[in-house]
Amino acid sequence: MIEKTVDIDGLKISYKEGGQKDGTTILLLHGFPTSSHMFRNLIPSLGDKFHLVAPDYVGYGKSSMPSVDEFEYTFAHQTDIIEKFTEKLGLQKYSLYVMDYGAPIGFRLALRHPERVQGFIVQNGNAYEEGLLEFWNPIKAWWKDKTDENEKKLHYLVGKDTTKWQYTYGTRNPDAIDPANWITDQVGLDRPGNVAIQLAMLYDYSTNIPLYPKFQEYFRKYQPPMLITWGKNDHIFPEVGAHQYERDLKNVEKYILDTGHFALEEDLDFIAQKISKFMSSKVLVEA
Repeated sequence: MIEKTVDIDGLKISYKEGGQKDGTTILLLHGFPTSSHMFRNLIPSLGDKFHLVAPDYVGYGKSSMPSVDEFEYTFAHQTDIIEKFTEKLGLQKYSLYVMDYGAPIGFRLALRHPERVQGFIVQNGNAYEEGLLEFWNPIKAWWKDKTDENEKKLHYLVGKDTTKWQYTYGTRNPDAIDPANWITDQVGLDRPGNVAIQLAMLYDYSTNIPLYPKFQEYFRKYQPPMLITWGKNDHIFPEVGAHQYERDLKNVEKYILDTGHFALEEDLDFIAQKISKFMSSKVLVEA
C-alpha cells in the first residue's frame, strides 16, 4: 500500500492505493470524521486479489483543506471531486465500499454513472429515512431552524470525547481499539477552519434525504449486488437502516455484527473474508 496525491481542480487529493493494478477495483469511501486512514488495514488484507483505492475528501485526511469561503463543502461538490478523481485515475469500472458520509457520495456517484458500478459493500451507511433515528433529532432541528443556538448544540460532535466515542461505543472490547484512530481524526478536526468545514458538511447532509427515493429507484432498476456488514450497536446509523436495502434489492448478502460504528476496527478479518468471497462469487460473476 502506498500513499499518493493527484491534482483535481487545483486541489491536492490524497489517496491510498494497494493491491493488483490489473485487478477488479474497489473504491473505498470513508465517513466522518475520518479519512482513508480507516482503510489502512483493509487494503493490505484484500491486496492479493483486488485493486483498492481510498481517497480523502477535500477537507479530510491529507487532502487540501480550503476554507468554507474558498470551497463549497457540499455532498454534491465532494461527489464532483470523487467523480473527477476516478476519471483521472482511469477507473472505468469499480465496486464501492461506502460507510457513513461515503454512502451518499457513493450513491450519488452511482446515479451519475450506473454503468461504472459493479457492486456495493455497505458498512453503516444509510439510504433510508428509517435509518435516521434519535441521534439525528438535534441535527434535524438545526436543518429546520438554522440558528446559532441550534448550531452550538452540535459543536460536541467535533470534540475529542465524541471522536473517541465514535470508535469505542458499542464495541465488544473498547480498550482494544487503537487510539491512533481518534488521535489522527482529532488532529484533522483541530486544524484552524476545520470545524466550520464539518458543520457545513453536516448541514448539507440534509440534501441527501430528498435523494433517498432516487437511490432506492436506482437499486430497483439496476439491482447491483450488495454486501452489507453492519455494526449493530452504532448509535449514529443504527441497525434498522441495514435491513431497508432488502426492500429494493434482490441480491443482498447481509451480516449484522456485534460492534459499533467503525466495524473494521473489531471485525477486519471477517469483513475482508466476506468481501473477498462476495467479489469473487457475485461481482465478478455478474461482470
